[in-house]
Amino acid sequence: MHKEKVTNKFLISLAILLLSAFVVRSSDEIGVFDLKYTLLYDLADSAQVESLWDDIHAISTLQGVVNRDKPRLYINYVVSSGTEIDSYWWNKYRQPGKWLHGRDTLVYDDIVQVIDAYKSEIKGVVLYDPLVASTSNVASAVAGIENLIALRYDKDPNSLYSRVVLNGPKLKVKVRLVNNDGSSLFTGKGNIPGTNRKSTGSVKNDPYIWFIEKYMKTNRCSGEFGAYYIDQKWRENPKRTVVNHHTLTNHDFFVSKKAFFFDLSPWGDEPATDDRGQEAGTDLATLKEFLSEAYRLNHGEKMCYIGGFPSWAFKYTKHAGGMHEDVPTEWEFSKLIGAYNAFKDADAIGFGALANASFWTHFPLKDKYPQHWVTSDELKKRGYLDDEGKVNFDGRDFIIFYVGDYDASSWVTQRTPDIWDDKNRGKIPMMWAISPVLEKRVPMALDYYRESASPNDYFVSADNGAGYLMPGMLQEPRGISGYPSGLKTWATHCKPYYDRWNLTITGFVIDGTAPGLTEQGLDCYASFSPNGIIPQKVPLTLLHGEMPVLKSDYDIVSSNPKEAAALLLKRVELRPIPFHWFRNILKTPTWYIEVMKEVNKINPQIELLDAPTFFELYRIWLQQNPDAAKGKIRME
Repeated sequence: MHKEKVTNKFLISLAILLLSAFVVRSSDEIGVFDLKYTLLYDLADSAQVESLWDDIHAISTLQGVVNRDKPRLYINYVVSSGTEIDSYWWNKYRQPGKWLHGRDTLVYDDIVQVIDAYKSEIKGVVLYDPLVASTSNVASAVAGIENLIALRYDKDPNSLYSRVVLNGPKLKVKVRLVNNDGSSLFTGKGNIPGTNRKSTGSVKNDPYIWFIEKYMKTNRCSGEFGAYYIDQKWRENPKRTVVNHHTLTNHDFFVSKKAFFFDLSPWGDEPATDDRGQEAGTDLATLKEFLSEAYRLNHGEKMCYIGGFPSWAFKYTKHAGGMHEDVPTEWEFSKLIGAYNAFKDADAIGFGALANASFWTHFPLKDKYPQHWVTSDELKKRGYLDDEGKVNFDGRDFIIFYVGDYDASSWVTQRTPDIWDDKNRGKIPMMWAISPVLEKRVPMALDYYRESASPNDYFVSADNGAGYLMPGMLQEPRGISGYPSGLKTWATHCKPYYDRWNLTITGFVIDGTAPGLTEQGLDCYASFSPNGIIPQKVPLTLLHGEMPVLKSDYDIVSSNPKEAAALLLKRVELRPIPFHWFRNILKTPTWYIEVMKEVNKINPQIELLDAPTFFELYRIWLQQNPDAAKGKIRME
């Protein structure tokens, strides 16, 4: 929609507003607003890009405030692979007997109408500077703490700022991140406004330091939630990846939790690619200060849940003129946050957009979701153990697929329609690796999986437990942070999630560039994942107490079943043990079936097992093979 057309739309909506002013909303009524009109905007037109950004940012912060205590405002926005994702989930739970069945709804046709309808429940506006990109993230954080909506300063008569502050509802500006005359408040010089802190020398970093001083050090911000999403710099190149990866719709949940927001480079060896004039490592220093303050607010006894992921297509990598590749940047961030007792819910590029988490977080989960673990008697009846209890291979090799990556709420919601709902799911055993911490933002999805699972669907935790971090950074010595061991805090955090979802396996442990798990680290995992873990930095085989440990092997990235089968067969032939693990990312059940058909054409002695059978047989085999249990078997 062009800005020129906004005026006409505004006049039409004004009449609707006058009528709706006499309508009293029920406290249980759900407001519904369709934001998909922004998907039709011309991304080559800067005015339309600004309008897109402003509308979605305002609505997402509004959602965060009004949905904090109950689900009251829902939007329809995310489209993925031709599916309207928000409609998909809404329609599923509007069915008879489901959570939203029978709830009254009120459909809003205009953004000003929505804001006006809820204006009594917000205190006004936090106004940010279009010339200082980081102020957009600071605005989201302030919005959550002060019960405001975030707006970009823009005196154009058709701007959202003009339509809801200067006109229309005439919301009051309560917090300014830009001067009254529109000039920049943050200049990267002198003292940071309103504080005793000297400028970092970076216009980008000074607003974040302002926020730390005003809200974190005064204990007004949550230390339990942080949000790592791209700032308004996105507007300079909105076509670099899928348009919804402005990830503004992801803000609502974190606004509702009074989280801190940031978009900072994890690298200390170069200036941030979006702030070339800064001294190298300035971003990293600010990021460490955020994490240190979160650790302090949590007294080192709770984990900090960070939503988001490095926006590698836009910043901090070679894509943006930096020194570093994509995965090393992901790992550097993961390593860093682990040193401060933080983990991420990894809304990564491609499927990173998530809407309505502040709404769905109120979904009523069950206390327990049971799963059956195999017994020795069952293994004997099925021919996997002989009468003496020894593993009966009968010439076979056993394999298991890590069905991932589901360590991100956004990836789960977007890919459920085409992966989980695949008509061939249930025909072969599949070990679904889904992080249980996703229950915070997409509980309805995790509940749906369990409700609709077949006997061949078994669930384990994704990397690296109840959240993605590098667990080696929880172990002492913690060189980056200097904090005491975080292993107990991690175990205490993970255990309730594993208990609710009856998870006893951690399907993958990303050690990355962090130290591997020590005895203490393995003890930590054994306390909540007793039936197995798959780390990177361990011997090929290991039995830690009663917990089986198998070193991770290959990722099978090919979408071609024949190519995937060829790689699998080659690895099985090379490995000196009869148990094999393979990781796959966003593959459909149909793909797995086709791969196994290709595998068994060539080698019918390779058998795909369900997760309980695989890990229980592996444990028994380790118990019966001392060298393997002690990690003495090596790849040739």
